[in-house]
Amino acid sequence: MKKQLIMEKALELFAKQGFEATSVQQITEHCGISKGAFYLSFKSKDELILALIDHFMNQLTSDIDYVVSNASQDELLYKFYYTIFHTSYQHSDFAKLLMKEQSHTFNNDLLVKMQYYDRLVNQTILSMLDKLYGETIRETKYDLMYCIKGFMNTYSQLFFFYNVPLDLDLLSQSLVEKTNLLAQHTTIPFISEDLIQMFKSPFHEEVSEEQIIEIIEQKIEELDESLEKESLLILKEQLVTPTYSPVIIKGLIENIRKSPHCKWISLLLRRYYHF
Repeated sequence: MKKQLIMEKALELFAKQGFEATSVQQITEHCGISKGAFYLSFKSKDELILALIDHFMNQLTSDIDYVVSNASQDELLYKFYYTIFHTSYQHSDFAKLLMKEQSHTFNNDLLVKMQYYDRLVNQTILSMLDKLYGETIRETKYDLMYCIKGFMNTYSQLFFFYNVPLDLDLLSQSLVEKTNLLAQHTTIPFISEDLIQMFKSPFHEEVSEEQIIEIIEQKIEELDESLEKESLLILKEQLVTPTYSPVIIKGLIENIRKSPHCKWISLLLRRYYHF
C-alpha cells in the first residue's frame, strides 16, 4: 500500500514538473512520509520511474497480447486498436507523461526498459499480422508493423496533447480500414528481414521458467488471500511439478488475467504454455 501511495503521489508531481525536475524530497513531502520510508520502498527515483513504466506497460502489453491470442479474425484488428487506445486512456496521465518525457530525460536503464517493452509490442503486432494476412504480406510485414505503431503514436497524441474528442469506436474502425488498405496495396518494402537482423536488440526475448517462478513467488508474497493468490500457488506448483491438464492451466491463468496485479504474469504464462 505504501508503494502504491508513493507511485500515485509521484505521478501527480511528474505530470506537473516532469521526471528530471521532481526530487525525492518533493515526492516524500507530497506523500507525507520520510525519506527513510521512501527508500524502504524504492532504492532511487529511477527505480520508482521504472515501477511506473512496468505498471503501465504491463497492462498495455498484457491486454493486447490477450486480444491477439483470443479474438476472432474478423474482430481482431478492431479489438487490437480499441484495446490500445482504451488502455492508454485509462492511464492517460502516465501515458501522456511517457510520450512527452522519454525522448530526452531517460538514463540508459530506463531506455533499456522501454526497448524491452517495445520488442514485446513488436512481437505481438507481428503475430497479429501473421494471423490476419499470412503469406500475402511476407515482404512488407515489418513495414506494416511500423505503420501500425505510427498510427498508435500519432493518434494518441491527438487526444493526449490536442484534446481531440475521443470516439474509440470510430477511431478503431478508421484504423482498421487504413491498415487493411496498406496490407492490400503496399508493394515496395523498405524494412527487410536482413535489416531487422542488424538491429542491436532482438525482436524475440524469452523469459525462462525459473524467472517466471521467481516473479510468481514475489507476487504471492504481495497478495492477500484471494482467488488470484490461490491460482498463483497452483500455477507455481505446476511449473515445478507438471500434473494438470492444459484446460485446467488455462482456467487458472484466466483466474488471474483480469487482476491488474497479475496481468503480466498471465501474459508470461500464456506465452510459456503457448495459449
